[in-house]
Amino acid sequence: MKKQLFVPRPELSNIGVTIFTVMSKLAAECGAINLSQGFPDFQADPALFDAVHRHMLAGRNQYAPMAGMPELRQAIADKVEALYGTRFDVESEVTVTAGATQAIFTAIAAFVRPGDEVIVFEPVYDSYGPAVEMVGGTVVRSRLRFPDYAPDWEAVRRLVTAKTRMIIVNSPHNPAGSVLSAADLEALAAIVRGTGIVVLSDEVYEHIVFDGGKHESLAGHPELRERTLVVSSFGKTYHITGWKIGYVVGPRDLMAEFRKVHQFNVFTVHTPSQLALAECMQDASRHQGLAAFYQEKRDFFRRQLVGTPFELLPCRGTYFQLARYDAISDLPDRQFAEWMTREVGVAVIPVSAFYGDGRDDRVVRFCFAKKEETLAAAGERLRQRL
Repeated sequence: MKKQLFVPRPELSNIGVTIFTVMSKLAAECGAINLSQGFPDFQADPALFDAVHRHMLAGRNQYAPMAGMPELRQAIADKVEALYGTRFDVESEVTVTAGATQAIFTAIAAFVRPGDEVIVFEPVYDSYGPAVEMVGGTVVRSRLRFPDYAPDWEAVRRLVTAKTRMIIVNSPHNPAGSVLSAADLEALAAIVRGTGIVVLSDEVYEHIVFDGGKHESLAGHPELRERTLVVSSFGKTYHITGWKIGYVVGPRDLMAEFRKVHQFNVFTVHTPSQLALAECMQDASRHQGLAAFYQEKRDFFRRQLVGTPFELLPCRGTYFQLARYDAISDLPDRQFAEWMTREVGVAVIPVSAFYGDGRDDRVVRFCFAKKEETLAAAGERLRQRL
């Protein structure tokens, strides 16, 4: 009898391939227009590539400091202060990471112990729960109200126990496109006041808020910023998701714990890319103009779906559009997404994938971070084939 080489970890038993991988693979196999996975199909500013090349040729190719290149950390601190009024210390309160997902996992690993509870809001981005479970924590789910996907703070308050170690918030919200208000931040502050709860705030779409709305960063809240690690992403801001570079800001004591894990699961991030990003950040118009750039794409895509049976839900931020398909099919959303990919030729994400119990409101997610011609081609297929 062959000896078993290892015993699978029970906390990994329910973790499979992400829905994003599944749908992108199916899109490629079927020749479908891929509006499922959240990445642009257009190039970033060539100046960014030129800057990387220049720093490479200048010999800036060795390890960066563990926390990130000083030039980039300085640029991050300056941007956060300009936007949210909080000055984070460059040396002890800003860390460059290998993307936002690494930052989120590292923060969870640094603070969540076996038996701790972590409150998340569902539909929830699919990396949070597995990260919590991998370190022995328990995921506690608070459901956002359908169809506006707003938090029910009284329900959250009832979920808090002596075991609650962390609350994870995400605004602008993926997949819902909803945005936390100043009143939401006050409600959260009231819940965690007087506790030892750490807040992890996923703000990777911070610069993509529409219709004149304002992003309410937890970094700018005078009470919450003292217990919060805020995560953001250069990939989302500069159209370079494949570079996998993000950052975290937070108070000194939380950052010290974060870095204890970061130094061993990543250590540091690609040096010339950090230097190039530091240069690009000197032009604030690049991130200040992002909302208008994506609002134009959102509105263009929504016009493409006029005349289709889809019911479009509000999209206040991110580059995702949710749509109900009740008038098209009574299939479960995952089967509907597969049917859309194969028969209509447009790949989407079923929103049930973001619920622990697979709740199905017959809603799918489109990504509109695409060239206008891509969105127009998708719209033509949707209008002709539905």
